[in-house]
Amino acid sequence: MDADISKRRLLATGTAIRVYLRLSAVALFFALAACAVGPDYKRPAVDTPASYRFDDPQARDTANTAWWAQFGDAQLDRLIAIALQESKDLMIAAARVEEYYGRYGAQRGQQFPQAELAAEAGRRRVSQASTLLIPASASATNDFYSVDLGVSFELDLWGRLRRATEAARADLLSVEENRRTVVLSLVSAVATAYVNLLDLDRQLEIARQTAETRADSLRIFDLRFKGGTISEMELQQVRSEYEAAVAAIPALEKQVAQQENGLSVLIGRNPGPIARGGTLAKLVLPAVPAGMPSELLERRPDIRQAEQLLIAANARIGVAKAAFYPSISLTGLLGTASSGLSNLFTADSRTWTYAGNLSQPIFTGGTLSGQLAASEAQQKQALYAYQQAIQIAFGEVANALVDQAKTREQVAAQRRQVEALGRYAQLARLRYDNGYTSYIEVLDAERSLFQAQLQLAQTQGQLYFALINLYKALGGGWVNEADKLAPRPAVDISKNPPVFP
Repeated sequence: MDADISKRRLLATGTAIRVYLRLSAVALFFALAACAVGPDYKRPAVDTPASYRFDDPQARDTANTAWWAQFGDAQLDRLIAIALQESKDLMIAAARVEEYYGRYGAQRGQQFPQAELAAEAGRRRVSQASTLLIPASASATNDFYSVDLGVSFELDLWGRLRRATEAARADLLSVEENRRTVVLSLVSAVATAYVNLLDLDRQLEIARQTAETRADSLRIFDLRFKGGTISEMELQQVRSEYEAAVAAIPALEKQVAQQENGLSVLIGRNPGPIARGGTLAKLVLPAVPAGMPSELLERRPDIRQAEQLLIAANARIGVAKAAFYPSISLTGLLGTASSGLSNLFTADSRTWTYAGNLSQPIFTGGTLSGQLAASEAQQKQALYAYQQAIQIAFGEVANALVDQAKTREQVAAQRRQVEALGRYAQLARLRYDNGYTSYIEVLDAERSLFQAQLQLAQTQGQLYFALINLYKALGGGWVNEADKLAPRPAVDISKNPPVFP
């Protein structure tokens, strides 16, 4: 008799499990076949100009190469490599990718059945003084053991979980594009800081040379004054110009030291001196990169990041809409419970349950409507931010193109001015030595030459800055080249969906 009862229980348990598995399979089929509510993402139309306003006809397609190597300065290459390896900003950005990778995995996992194993063992004592009727033969103390395997599964009929996963994936890709934006900005910042350092070196060199020349003139004029051939007024005029050149030296030395400290921190090192690979005059001007405005949509990581944020916001509208529809879930439990460990896994100890649950919002006081309105407004914000990012990118490229073109003209004009002022200073001194003019004319010529030399050095640096900004604004495959030198996130997001270890 006991054997028949055990057999019937086993058959019932097996039947229950088979029924649950069939229900789960049917539910999974309908969940996969069901449509997801909410709008599917379509890239917004973008008003792209046909060409850039100040496009360079001699531009070359160099945006996919390590453009900083074109400067011909090995020290600059080394500093950029150090920055890409040791920059704390890059490390933070890579860690954020790993964080959102985990968030994506947690969200995507909710689309699948959830299984949980629970085990319990213990001893308990019931009160013999209670009002409950306890048989006299029953023991007040007894053991208990149980092992349960529970399974739950939500039917994603309306696509709430799929839309949430879509949003999480877009968030993950957006932080990856943000990491690439950090790579882009870091390379440009290091190149700009290094060129600025060489520019300050050149200005300091000019100031020291000028101070040395004026010191020689001051010694000669001091001897002439003591010999009574010139007045004190002429001596003080020469001394004034000498002190002006001397005063420029510590100011420039301060800027050099501060620039070195800033560049050291930028590459991930403590503040300190920076070795130079050459001088500003030895730097090679990189070629002007070519590109069409429409290519910015794929070449600039910040634009791609803005689009992924738009995709995420668009998917969350579906999550909010799905909340209006019924939520259906299946649960099942298969276990065993016994007061003795020896018979824990016998047929008489087995337990099982399975159930379905349906939940339909009826009245929420406007909560769901408010959540939907908020998600739609967030999608609008993301759309406007995406459009704004594109317009800003077009503006940056246009400004960089006109900057490098007009700065080239400015450098050429200032170089001719320095040559003219140099000749003017020679002639003024010759006229003074022959008694045709006062020394004021010589001082004026040398003062103008000094200022023009400093301005030329500054403008030469600005020309390099303009070309660096142009490469930064255009983006391109060079970011991939730089990314090869940077620390990678400890995850693989190159596949769709991203692969989890």
